[in-house]
Amino acid sequence: MIGIKDIAAAAGVSVSTVSNALNNKPNVGEVVRARIVQLCNEMNYRPRAEMRSLTSGRNRTILFNFSDFDRCFYLKLIEGINDYAGDNGYDLLMCTAKSCEKYIRNGLTDGCIILDDRMGNETIRHAARKRYPLVLLDRILPDSPVKSLVINNYTAMTELLEGLLQRGYRDFAFIGGSEYSGDTRERFQAYTDVLSKHHIPLRRENYFSGDYSEASGYQAVTILHLAGRLPEILVCANDNMAIGVIRALAERGCQVPEDVAVTGFDNSERAEALGLTTVAVPNYERGYLAARSLIENINGKNNFDPLRISATVIWRKTVSRRPQQC
Repeated sequence: MIGIKDIAAAAGVSVSTVSNALNNKPNVGEVVRARIVQLCNEMNYRPRAEMRSLTSGRNRTILFNFSDFDRCFYLKLIEGINDYAGDNGYDLLMCTAKSCEKYIRNGLTDGCIILDDRMGNETIRHAARKRYPLVLLDRILPDSPVKSLVINNYTAMTELLEGLLQRGYRDFAFIGGSEYSGDTRERFQAYTDVLSKHHIPLRRENYFSGDYSEASGYQAVTILHLAGRLPEILVCANDNMAIGVIRALAERGCQVPEDVAVTGFDNSERAEALGLTTVAVPNYERGYLAARSLIENINGKNNFDPLRISATVIWRKTVSRRPQQC
């Protein structure tokens, strides 16, 4: 199998010169670069993204950056992204946290879909200034050439809260995700606005900041139970935390929804199996639209208008009549 050393030997240059040429670095003359490309073709050398970038100007690879491997809805998102990317001749690369910056900076990908609140706004703005296409799924950056696809969290959470009030609930607690997440901020804003509208006091001790994991929902119930102040209903910012809440309540002998009602957000497969009242987010479609928006902007469309995606409340058995506290 032909390797980069063989190309370097045939061209009479160093391996680093071949690498620099295939990475389109400015420290290689055009005559040498053209000779290296010609040898790669003649010797049937198939480099990775570097050669595709040099010969076509693009790698035809997009990046999906997300925060962890625990949240089940990623599977639907990835399926939607991958389907659109594959149908349009693009490969999909996935990464988490800081590794994303490496793939953006090195020119290995043509654009990135970001769902990771640890990816700072300044890093995103810097990439956008370099004309690297980006799609954000969890926030909007005003006055930046970045496309955003966000859930209409406020409207969906408002509908959920109004429905709970109609069912007689008055004693609430809220378990949020990361406070850096735009999703959490919008969902909590709807929560506070609806309760204030109905003159229901907001107690700071009934707000918990989790991390979207099942463990953080479980921990919130542990604290509430030890303090002897379980509410009538726990409103959770995602299904994973709601599932942790249900497990913790069951271990303490509390019935859902008779003693404490529970709601989630996402409508994961586990939520459906548990009969969890939640908000259904069309994640396959969200991923598909994100990939379409990204590839359109890679191809020069430059559409940066935010797109808000509707979500629907799904009423199930974890909410019923106004319960008695256990």
